[in-house]
Amino acid sequence: MSEQGLKDVIQQKYGAAAERARTGAEKGGCCGTSCGCGDPITSNLYDAHETTGLPVEAVAASLGCGNPTALIELREGETVLDLGSGGGIDVLLSARRVGPTGKVFGLDMTGEMLALARENQRKARATNVEFLEGEIENIPLPDNSVDVIISNCVINLSADKGRVLREAFRVLKPGGRFAVSDVVVRGEVPAAIRKSVELWVGCVAGALEENEYRSLLSAAGFDEIDVEPWRIYNVDDAREFLTETGIDVDAMSPAVDGKFASAFVRARKP
Repeated sequence: MSEQGLKDVIQQKYGAAAERARTGAEKGGCCGTSCGCGDPITSNLYDAHETTGLPVEAVAASLGCGNPTALIELREGETVLDLGSGGGIDVLLSARRVGPTGKVFGLDMTGEMLALARENQRKARATNVEFLEGEIENIPLPDNSVDVIISNCVINLSADKGRVLREAFRVLKPGGRFAVSDVVVRGEVPAAIRKSVELWVGCVAGALEENEYRSLLSAAGFDEIDVEPWRIYNVDDAREFLTETGIDVDAMSPAVDGKFASAFVRARKP
């Protein structure tokens, strides 16, 4: 599948996820797929005190694999960028922490998600927030313009992750921090999984191997790099998902079990 074809599939999946959140339908799983296997990845990421006061649609549209706002200290007056902001939950949480003198940008390429996020912004009465339409490979912000970049299970969806990280480096101010949640691979993975577009869109097949993530961050110019797996998945977590994509789970189990994890990824621009 071409890069544009992959983007079209992702937009379709996330557009449908936005519609489910808007209408109150059952939440899909696995970062936007409808396989019903989302709980091991997308559940129990936010404490109740964090989501209190947020629009229910923002919480319902959360399809990430972590809580990037918990990874890093945000200070009053800082400028934050959320790559792939979806329904806006991480943008709204960050906006509370940077206060009225700060600013939080949310960047997303899916029109339905942007519309939902802007409606959530209105409901939350967040005046220090702006949602931008665009791609994370081409961030529509100037050089050296943000203090912190966050993202929640989105960079793994890009077909050109090196470019995403170079763009992140470009828009960060000197000393700026990069703190994202993402799915990573721990060791070798069978080719059958890498070839599945459904798995890619579901945040698995496009995931970087831990050391590859570190290497790409270093090549982009970052230092103080840390990749910390915190939620490691076994094959039963994704059994339904893998089965629906045509994979013989029991045969694949020894090669897959424990190979995927949600990770905290941190780095700094010198």
